[in-house]
Parts: sequence; C-alpha cells; structure tokens
Amino acid sequence: MRLDELKPAPGSRHRRKIVGRGIGSGHGAQSTRGMKGQRSRSGFSGMTGFEGGQIPLIRRIPKRGFRHTMFRTEYAIVNVGDLETRFESKASVSPQTLEDIGLAKKSRFVKVLGGGDLKKALTVQAHAFSASAKEKIQKAGGKAEVLKK
Repeated sequence: MRLDELKPAPGSRHRRKIVGRGIGSGHGAQSTRGMKGQRSRSGFSGMTGFEGGQIPLIRRIPKRGFRHTMFRTEYAIVNVGDLETRFESKASVSPQTLEDIGLAKKSRFVKVLGGGDLKKALTVQAHAFSASAKEKIQKAGGKAEVLKK
C-alpha cells in the first residue's frame, strides 16, 4: 500500500447538498426551506434554544441548588514527594520557585499535600498545607510557612 492508494472508508464521505440550482436538481424552487415563514427568509439566524414561541426547554426545567464555582479557591497541588526529588537539602521553597521549575502555574495558590516521602529539611512556603504534609516536613527537620491568600 502506498500513500497515493489511500481512500476514505466506503460511506464515510457524503455528497454536499446542492440547493437553489433549479428544478432539475431536486432542490430547486424553495431550496428545501419550505414555502413561507421566518426560516425561509434569507438572513435568518435563529436564537439558540428558540422553540417558536413555546417556552424553551431551558426555561421549563427547574433550576435547583447553588453553585460555589464562582467563589471557590483553586490551588496548584504539589506533593511532598515532588519536593524531595526537585530540591536540595536546606533549600527554601516558595510559590515562585515552584513556578520556575514548572510544578505550579502562575497566579494560582499553592497547596502542599502529603503524597510521597520527605527526608530533606526544607523551608516550604505555601498558601495551604494538608495535615500529613505539615507533619512530614516538620519530621524531616524543615518548616512549613503559611502564606496569606
């Protein structure tokens, strides 16, 4: 088989509907738009969800609950095991240094979680710590400093 022999699967390619090219085309006269009405006119672009005056589905369904997504705090998650592999002993770890090495994205709060093991004494500055992360950092002889949000 060569590149010039490649063909699409049978039935996967459809012929374009050609409208408005005379009666013989099978789609002449009204060009599949019907006789009259709003949708038959040129320039019609319907409103999304419009159902011809009937109350649209989105308005018929009851709205329930409250979404906290607008008020939530998103954190860049960093595990203690990542700090072990990326930093030398007695190093100072801040959100800026984490951003520089690609562990956290810019303009995000940083939360340190307790995944993995830590044997190096590090001074870690972050906006939040899990209880296990704080314990592991202190057990290794380091400090966990909480930054203001």
